[in-house]
Amino acid sequence: MAIVNEIKCARCDRKYSGVRSRCPYCGARRIGRGKYTEDSDNAKGKMMISVLILAVFTVAAGILLFTTPVDADANDPGDNLTLTNPDDDIEQQHSLQPTPTPQPPPTPEIVEPDLIDITSISVTVAGMSKSSGDEFSVQRGENLGVRVTIEPVGITLADDFAITFDSTDDNIFTIVEIPMGQEGVYGATLTGTASERSSATLTIKVVNNDKEIEWTNLVRWRR
Repeated sequence: MAIVNEIKCARCDRKYSGVRSRCPYCGARRIGRGKYTEDSDNAKGKMMISVLILAVFTVAAGILLFTTPVDADANDPGDNLTLTNPDDDIEQQHSLQPTPTPQPPPTPEIVEPDLIDITSISVTVAGMSKSSGDEFSVQRGENLGVRVTIEPVGITLADDFAITFDSTDDNIFTIVEIPMGQEGVYGATLTGTASERSSATLTIKVVNNDKEIEWTNLVRWRR
């Protein structure tokens, strides 16, 4: 039995679906319930039954869909996720990195300066060249210039270099160092102080590289 009854057209006497209001063949409007209809009174009931059947199938499909067991263990993404603490990752990275061994700073190499010895000392008194051990005379109140030249020239800049002038008796003569303004050249003024026959020693000492060089001259009183 069909869900929707057919009706017969009153004009062309053909059957067509009861849901139509006109005949699809001749276009005549349907009058009333049509001609030769079968169970037209139950049309609405059959429609309701069809809707209910469709609803039952829909509900049954929904129940099957939601009641089908699912492998929760296979689809649970939580099994593959591990909560980590960022601080733990940083500590782990630090623990994996080798701790560098502190290296002591390199010991600077101490370069000892080359020691240079004095090659020559020359002394002049009043423009006259003198050797160690020579003698010369001076009058009371007379001033004599003493000049000492040391070579090599740069040696006088060393920290341990020193030169001194000394009189063994200031009553015979005095000696006072004076600046010369020339590298490697040193000067002094010798002044006679004796009033009678006497003598004293002029001593010139040069210290270089912890070595002491002594230069002496005998100075006599001259009338």
